[in-house]
Parts: sequence; structure tokens; C-alpha cells
Amino acid sequence: MQIKAILFDIDGTLADSNDMHVLAWEEAFAGIGKSFDRQVIHDQIGKGTDMLVPTLLPDTDGAQQKDLGDAHGAIFKAKYLGAIRPFPQAHALLAQAHGRGQRVVLASSASGAEVDHYIDLLNARDLVDATTSGDDVEKTKPAPDIFAVAMQKLPGIAPADVIVVGDTPYDVEAAAKCGIAAIAVRSGKFTDEQLQSAGAIALYDDVAALLADFATSPLGR
Repeated sequence: MQIKAILFDIDGTLADSNDMHVLAWEEAFAGIGKSFDRQVIHDQIGKGTDMLVPTLLPDTDGAQQKDLGDAHGAIFKAKYLGAIRPFPQAHALLAQAHGRGQRVVLASSASGAEVDHYIDLLNARDLVDATTSGDDVEKTKPAPDIFAVAMQKLPGIAPADVIVVGDTPYDVEAAAKCGIAAIAVRSGKFTDEQLQSAGAIALYDDVAALLADFATSPLGR
């Protein structure tokens, strides 16, 4: 059975951005007089504001969460977004899947504007069949909404015919809630234990390693 569609996370998977998100969140929290160890923030990267902020600051209300998310977004856009680069072979991996007739979907907790930026960064306008972003859903990863919306854009394709490629345990957990298997890459700097405990079916160092093993990986079998 050939996989018919691949749902790709972006931050930490296709683009080397996780450390920059940590710095942007650190500054956003500092703006309200809060500080966290960078590893503590990193371990929440992959979630959207709606999931990340309540984990670290459980007493915040919806308005405060939105303000923090807006601050993070503004800092990230102003200081870091323009400096982000794709991981080596990220474009080539998307092109490989597209060339095999597999549907390519970018499914991220990032904002719609950021996802649009990354499509151009990856030179993938002609490779991507659909996208979903944090703007499209009520709850971001590890809730299943991002991938559930993505599946709605793939009529006639069952979860068993799809694989997620992501870098965080939240990608893997969100995929599982939709009945979708997930491959994890280590480029987001989560541990093998975190990724395997979440249920990843395979681990690769990065998208270049996954591309090199494409034919025998779960994507190409």
C-alpha cells in the first residue's frame, strides 16, 4: 500500500526555527515580568499559543494568553522570521513526494501568514496541495484539529493512507488522535525518548536523512 498523502509540520521539521521561537517566547514572557529556563520553553515548542501559554502560566485568562501570543508573533516576525532557513534537502523531500504522486500538505500550528512565508522560503508553491495553520482551528497541537482539518482537504483519502512528518511529540500525539501514523525527525531537538513515547513509528536525524532513505522508509514502502 503506497502512502497517498504526507502531512508535514514546518517549524523544526522543514525550517530551522525552533531556537528562534524559544527566544521570541522568552522576550514575550519577559514583557510581563515572567522568566523560564530556555529548555522549559523549548519543550513546549510545537504547540500554539492556546496550548503553550496555559502550560507555563496556568492562571492566565484568554485575553492574557492572546496578548502573549500577539507579543510572541510580533517579536518573531520582527527579529527572527527573515533569518530562518530551510533545513538541507527540505525542498527536495517535498519534490520527491510530489513526484511520486503523493499529496503534500503543510500542517502547522504557526499562523497562516507564517505558513505562507514558509511556502516561498521552501520554493514549494508548485509542490504543496493544501495547508492548515493555527488560524484555521480552535485548538492547536497536540489537539488533533490541525491534522483533522488537513484531512478534510484530502477527500477520499483515509487516515491509514497518510503519514505525518514532524519534530515534536505534539505532532505525533495530534496525528495519533486522527488515526494517522507519524515519523519524527530529531532536528527539533526533542529526545528520542520523548518522540518514541509519543508513538513515532520511525526516527530520522532530519529531512535529509529521511529523503536519503525514502524508498525504504514508511513514506516509500
